[in-house]
Amino acid sequence: MTFLDTLAIAMGSSWVSGINLYAAVATLGLLGRFAHLKLPGELGVLTSWWVIGVAVGLYAVEFFADKIPLVDSAWDAIHTFIRIPAGAVLAAAAFGDFDKGVQVIALLVGGGLALSSHGAKASARVAINTSPEPASNIAASVGEDFLAVGAMLLAWAYPVLVIVLVVAGVVVSILIIPRIVRYMRSLRSRIRKLSGPN
Repeated sequence: MTFLDTLAIAMGSSWVSGINLYAAVATLGLLGRFAHLKLPGELGVLTSWWVIGVAVGLYAVEFFADKIPLVDSAWDAIHTFIRIPAGAVLAAAAFGDFDKGVQVIALLVGGGLALSSHGAKASARVAINTSPEPASNIAASVGEDFLAVGAMLLAWAYPVLVIVLVVAGVVVSILIIPRIVRYMRSLRSRIRKLSGPN
């Protein structure tokens, strides 16, 4: 496996873990099992049937939890403490055959990538979840699933494209998160005015 392949899988899996960790792990494990993808570094453990089974089971739970607005927001809040460290670990594990210094750099960058995607996802979903109709929430959830699985397939088939996707995703996160935070603050102030004394 070339350095570019390793970088694509490390960046892709850490970034995707901020969106849907379980889909990323399950997809990589299944690609390793059935598409003969040689996972870099220490990621070979993802091809264990136990790891795949747990990841698929947790993905199934998340699939349904993501479709219910209040449950989705709580799920995202809890997963702040799961997705970001997991993204860091996946990136470091991908560089398991490299020098320890490289692994530490991968850990730091992977955590940052997971933070950027998770921050954008969670912020956007909080805004979407305030909508009274369920269609936008369900569409966003399904879109995230396709993005997660699609990015892992890209990392396998077209490494350069997934690196471009991740860089674009980080740029979008930097642009979108402040706007969503401002929107949520204005929404909160409007709700306070409506619920306050007349």
